Amino acid sequence: MLELPETTTYARQITETLAGRTVTAVFNATKSHKLTWFTGDPAEYPALLTGRKLMRADGHGAFLDILFDGDVHLALSDGVIPRYYAPGAAVPDNYQLLVAFDDGGFLVCSVAMYGGIQAFSGVLDNPYYKGAISKPSPLGNAFDEAWFDALFDATLAAKPSTSAKAFLATEQRIPGFGNGVLHDILFRARINPRRKIATLTPAERHTLFESVKTTLREMTDGGGRDTERDIFGTPGCYRTILSAKTCSAPCPVCEGPITKEPYLGGAVYYCPRCQRA
Repeated sequence: MLELPETTTYARQITETLAGRTVTAVFNATKSHKLTWFTGDPAEYPALLTGRKLMRADGHGAFLDILFDGDVHLALSDGVIPRYYAPGAAVPDNYQLLVAFDDGGFLVCSVAMYGGIQAFSGVLDNPYYKGAISKPSPLGNAFDEAWFDALFDATLAAKPSTSAKAFLATEQRIPGFGNGVLHDILFRARINPRRKIATLTPAERHTLFESVKTTLREMTDGGGRDTERDIFGTPGCYRTILSAKTCSAPCPVCEGPITKEPYLGGAVYYCPRCQRA
């Protein structure tokens, strides 16, 4: 899934690899995928993108926003998997969009479960996109403890029964924060994902804020998590503490068993000893 460490990494890699390159051709899906959401008619994407020069790419929360000249964008979100293939590489059989460049390289966008592919000019009329580009990123200075406390207090006032997972990883309160990055952040803060935020002490709230900032920075500086791959297909270098890769191992602190269970639309991993509910 596209979460903040990955979109930031993808944006840097695409800018470094493709900035200044011109789109020579655009190919639509080789196989229909009913859970791929497009902005407008994808049959018009070749006319919109062909001949455009790629200027840069930005990571805005859960969106990878690729900017071309003429204020044309290609924004990828949710479960889209972007891969770059060098000149001469074999073209994969299945994809939802392929963008070819003047050096012979090409960018492939594929979707496994569901995802959004949006090519547009100007501004995308999507509330999640608008929120992602307008809210401060946890990687930046504007996302400070005062901002975090205001977000926390507003959520608490609206729904005191909100859990730690619901607060952090739902409704895109924090752009790019999803179920994937959640586990290590809560583990480092020693907070159970089911814990009600109304029960957190001021000290625990501060620890949670620090964990959000430092863990997301480490994930991003590592080129993403080791459970995800970059645009070249290489796993990220941030070694997850709690994930599908590690859940069979004992807790690195107390050596007790790790719990995996479904909660709020996705699996959560936690140590019941270190993260008491």
